[in-house]
Amino acid sequence: MDAFFASEDIADSPAFRHLDSIAGIRVDLRYASVNNFVGRDLYSPFDCAWLHVQAAEALERVVAWLAARRPDLTVLVLDALRPQRVQQQLWDALEGTGLRLYLADPARGSIHSYGMALDLTLLDAAGHELDMGTGFDDMTELSHPALEEGFLLAGRLTEAQVANRRLLREAMLAAGFLAIRTEWWHFDCGDRDLVRKTFRRVL
Repeated sequence: MDAFFASEDIADSPAFRHLDSIAGIRVDLRYASVNNFVGRDLYSPFDCAWLHVQAAEALERVVAWLAARRPDLTVLVLDALRPQRVQQQLWDALEGTGLRLYLADPARGSIHSYGMALDLTLLDAAGHELDMGTGFDDMTELSHPALEEGFLLAGRLTEAQVANRRLLREAMLAAGFLAIRTEWWHFDCGDRDLVRKTFRRVL
């Protein structure tokens, strides 16, 4: 499909749910602040605290999974819907850096721009982020789930850090999300190719 609609129209669309409607989570959208690798708010004046209804339902399953198994932990959403215009700004910011492997080419479309991807971490009972070995948007190989075992053996990641990542993945995969090889914090809700074919992208 890959028809488009504007960020301004999201609030009136039954295909999206606001993050405020999802109980049991906390939200800190990093691209709506200066706390990101670009160093500026990329979302204002638009409200980007939205997910496609399918992803929102899957996130509710994550919350239920944690409530049953680790009630001391809380999901912290770091990014949800990321409009195409913002994806383009991130892409442009990394021009010539060799780091674009950490972003989807805007020409193809980030799954975030369909409201079908989440960036997130976990908070402990005191509200502190669990130690995952790197921060959000750390663009180094240390962030790669595919390389964790090697970094563990080399002493560059600790057992506790890898266990925290595995716990996050377990919760997300149990709810139907898919992990990727390069970012411990990123999860897709469904197959990327299918999403691009059947969902509408937000500009």
